[in-house]
Amino acid sequence: MRSSHPRSAAVAALVATALATGLLAGTADAAEGAVSADPIRIHDIQGTTRTSPLVGKQVTDVEGVVTGVRTYGSRGFWIQDPDADDNDATSEGVFVFTSSVPTVAVGDAVKVSGTVGEYIPGGLNSGNQSVTQISKPVVTVVSSGNALPEATAVDEYSVPCAYAPAGDPATAGSINGLTLEPSRYALDYYESLEGMSVKIGTSRVVGATDPHAELWVTVKGWENNAKRGGTVYGSYESQNTGRLQIQQLAPLAQQPFPVANVGDKLVGTTEGPLDFNQFGGYTLVARTLGTVKAGTLAPEKTKAQASDELAVATYNVENLDPTDPQEKFDNLAKAVVENLASPDILALEEIQDDNGAKNDGTVSAEQTLTKFTAAIAAAGGPAYQWRTVDPEDKKDGGEPGGNIRQVFLFNPARVSFTERAPGDAVTATGVVKDKGKAALTHSPGRIDPANPAWADSRKPLAGEFAFRGKTVFVIANHFGSKGGDEGLTSSHQPPVRSSEAKRLLQAQAVNGFVKDILAVEKKAAVLVVGDINDFEFSDTTKALEDGGALYAAIKSLPKAERYSYVYQGNAQVLDQILTSPGIKQFSYDSVHVNAEFAAQNSDHDPQVVRFRP
Repeated sequence: MRSSHPRSAAVAALVATALATGLLAGTADAAEGAVSADPIRIHDIQGTTRTSPLVGKQVTDVEGVVTGVRTYGSRGFWIQDPDADDNDATSEGVFVFTSSVPTVAVGDAVKVSGTVGEYIPGGLNSGNQSVTQISKPVVTVVSSGNALPEATAVDEYSVPCAYAPAGDPATAGSINGLTLEPSRYALDYYESLEGMSVKIGTSRVVGATDPHAELWVTVKGWENNAKRGGTVYGSYESQNTGRLQIQQLAPLAQQPFPVANVGDKLVGTTEGPLDFNQFGGYTLVARTLGTVKAGTLAPEKTKAQASDELAVATYNVENLDPTDPQEKFDNLAKAVVENLASPDILALEEIQDDNGAKNDGTVSAEQTLTKFTAAIAAAGGPAYQWRTVDPEDKKDGGEPGGNIRQVFLFNPARVSFTERAPGDAVTATGVVKDKGKAALTHSPGRIDPANPAWADSRKPLAGEFAFRGKTVFVIANHFGSKGGDEGLTSSHQPPVRSSEAKRLLQAQAVNGFVKDILAVEKKAAVLVVGDINDFEFSDTTKALEDGGALYAAIKSLPKAERYSYVYQGNAQVLDQILTSPGIKQFSYDSVHVNAEFAAQNSDHDPQVVRFRP
């Protein structure tokens, strides 16, 4: 418990109102106010909920010691009251927003007057929680060189196992008005420390250093461990409470941010104010940053397929186009050959047109694919051929002008492509019976491209292949992104996942097409592959699997190996391969070559399945 100076939110609000309206003693009511009108403290501003009871009010001479100064981005400084109250729900720290570069220094004792506000990083529509702050400040430095308040230790013992309270249905699921229960919920615990100086000890890195100079650690070394050092996001109720984002206060020009991969250790004490930002929520902005102790993580290499096994893989190559450095082509090609063992069929997502993001009507990807297949051959791989359907200009979403699409690469020495009246961007492929077997009307062809489910989104690409005399249908997908979804730290609990509605419709369309194939040929070998942009436990995946038409093959792996992407320290599934019942035995591998590393050629890990048709 924190010591001394208890104060209820109601009294704090009363005092703030009295100060703001300039009430004077003289009446009984005013006299009562005057008795309680001692100076406003930081914990009065923070209150016991996520939003300040004094929001919109002017406060005068709020005292604290400067614990951190930020000279870039959202410029300002944090102050903390060393004389804490005895209520664990009230934070003793607050951010002072200056807009210009602050003139105070760490260790300054200050008095701050200004307006109490709630700033929502990312804006109101983001669903993010707000940051309590004092803006338009007038700052008086009382003394300098003071000892800082002792930082609160954040560790596996202090962070609760439950993630967040259920939101109030009366306010659309908002948790903003709920009294904080920091001993019960992790989000409440972090909120009760907002703006305060916190510290962590040696912690495992669960999200590699990114281009924005931040990484993720877990303070719970045992929580849902991934086999290779991360922490697995295995359900909507398993948010991994020990995750914490780490940034630094020092400008990068002054102090480079350390480069870390998943499984490395951030050794020693990392200490600084606890902030909240739109890209990950609660963030320790380090005044003192630990050092990175590198682990032994290396990119994985999958087993090569046997001569009678068909290997089918999927790989999101992240907006690949001819203007990318040759190094990106070479590194991706090397991964195809060395890490994926040159699969027989490779479905690619995010192949851009021949001039990338230049928005001039170009839709052909001939140059992109020529350059990529040449790089694969140069890396010692097969002379892949490709099949695709060019999209309509600006109709499939993604980076403006890029016209991303899915593409089949195949090794003609091992597998053949069955050409059947190749379709175009607006023509739907269908299923017919040919000599008692299922066949596509267009191969390659797009599935139901006029369906509203595919508006401003990539249409599935279907192809018919032959391997050792057996037909295999492959459907390459890139479902709608999670853009617009609220983060796990949302002010709504559970968070609003608005993007799911579109993916559900997309999954139903693909599932229906697979059922069309199976209605003609019950034991047909069908693979649905690609960047599904959703978890193996999601309604999207359940819709793909509906009626037993498909099985999400990543579920054949142990839980500690089920991931293809790392987001905000959570190792999770976005890329999938689903198999039809006719594929009775298979070997599946999520080949971890990107997502866990600071140096990436794509942000996705490729997936591969091997089976005997």
